[in-house]
Amino acid sequence: MNYISSRTVLFASTLLLAATCQAQAQAPAKQQGAYPNRPIKLMVPYAPGAGADFTARTVGQKLSETLGQPVVVENRPGANGIIGIDAALKSPPDGYTLLLTSRDTMAMNPALYKKLPYDPISSFEHVGIAAWGPYVIVVHPKTPATNLKELVELAKAKPRTLSYGSFGTGSFPQIGFEALNGKMGIDLLHVPYKSAGLTIAGALAGEVNVTASSAAGLIGPIRAGKLRPIAIGSQRRSPLLPDVPTLEESGVAEEILPQVWFGFVLQAGAPKAIANRLSSEIRSIVHSKETAPRFIAMGLDPFGSTPEEMAESLKRDLPRFRQAAKAIGIEPK
Repeated sequence: MNYISSRTVLFASTLLLAATCQAQAQAPAKQQGAYPNRPIKLMVPYAPGAGADFTARTVGQKLSETLGQPVVVENRPGANGIIGIDAALKSPPDGYTLLLTSRDTMAMNPALYKKLPYDPISSFEHVGIAAWGPYVIVVHPKTPATNLKELVELAKAKPRTLSYGSFGTGSFPQIGFEALNGKMGIDLLHVPYKSAGLTIAGALAGEVNVTASSAAGLIGPIRAGKLRPIAIGSQRRSPLLPDVPTLEESGVAEEILPQVWFGFVLQAGAPKAIANRLSSEIRSIVHSKETAPRFIAMGLDPFGSTPEEMAESLKRDLPRFRQAAKAIGIEPK
């Protein structure tokens, strides 16, 4: 008959307990090391179409390939991007809800709203800016202006008869056109829409005389002759639109119409290792030989910043856009 002493049983139990505790302690590390092990949701707080959606879907498709898991794009537009951002922030900060953001929703919204469900700095684990893009000012073909000077002259000759479309109160197009109103002594009437796509649709239908958007959403209608470009908000002309003068060439400071960027964030509390990995993957994607030409063809400049560079850019922009909003009479509501 075999006899096992109580001391042997106690020793074996101690070893088993230690092994169990070690396995439990290592489990989170293993799970993180296996990231991603299920599909990733990519929230886009804008309607389909234009530069934001293009950036999300282009990067999302390539991330699916490099990460080996589906990246599912979900558009959740409304309220200057606030609805989609709020929805993303309510998801667990586990790296499985990636959010596309833009310069206006992150740097401009704090100048427009007294209360936001997010802080551009503390509410997020920044991943990086994917691409920059200038806004292109376009007019409906029935508007008799082939450049910015002619648009200003027409607005002076027919005060309060010309209108411009924007993505909503406080959007970059409104900031730009109101600054143009003040600088040139004109009074273009503001017609706000709920998204860039709807604004472009309004311009195509002739509901407004002029609007501005990233080239990504305008290049198709421009090439089809359905909208006429008259100026671009960049330091140099775009190779896509070489005949379109810059704002500076048109006699207006470039700063009147800020360039937009599109980037990515996770919720605050998400593992930094995941944010850094996603940042590295996205930088590689936007600069790849396959993807970079697609961005350039849409009038976007592939950038691929680090998380730290994205945060620093926001810190510079926040006071600047508060001042810009105040200058045209916009008070936080």
